[in-house]
Amino acid sequence: MASEEKTLAEVVAEGDAAAKIQTSDVLLSAGDALRIPAVNAEGGSAASGARKSEDAGVETAEEATEPADPDIDELCKDMFSKMAVYLQGELTATCEDYKLLENMNHLTSLKYKEMKEISINISRNLKDLNSKYTNLLPYLEQISQIEEQVSVLEQAAYKLDAYSKKLEAKFKKLEKR
Repeated sequence: MASEEKTLAEVVAEGDAAAKIQTSDVLLSAGDALRIPAVNAEGGSAASGARKSEDAGVETAEEATEPADPDIDELCKDMFSKMAVYLQGELTATCEDYKLLENMNHLTSLKYKEMKEISINISRNLKDLNSKYTNLLPYLEQISQIEEQVSVLEQAAYKLDAYSKKLEAKFKKLEKR
């Protein structure tokens, strides 16, 4: 019987027009090997035990499956609902992260605008100070000249004081004689 059976891939590879497969009657799960009975050219089956469909040239195969555990269905529903809650939480967290970034960007933008205004004010004040300094520059030069003249006068006053002390000392010496 094994020699008369063909795998699904062999049937499809042969491309035999008489060997048609109804896939709506076949349910495959991962790892299942489906064996299809070989179909002869007249549309008859070479193996026994296959169902005949309305069309004489087409036979379908049934997969041997275990009856589904009723608890598995409930567990699958529970798993999908929990997965949906998890994914919703992830999406909500991501959305909240983007809102936080948006708020941070807005606050940063406001801070930079404030810093820009401060720097503009500093620049304006610096220009004002520079213009005031240039206006005061002639007066500062006059002060420097006066300071030089005062230092010359101070030196002259020290010399005059020293000379007057010498004169006083001579006068006292002459008076004693």
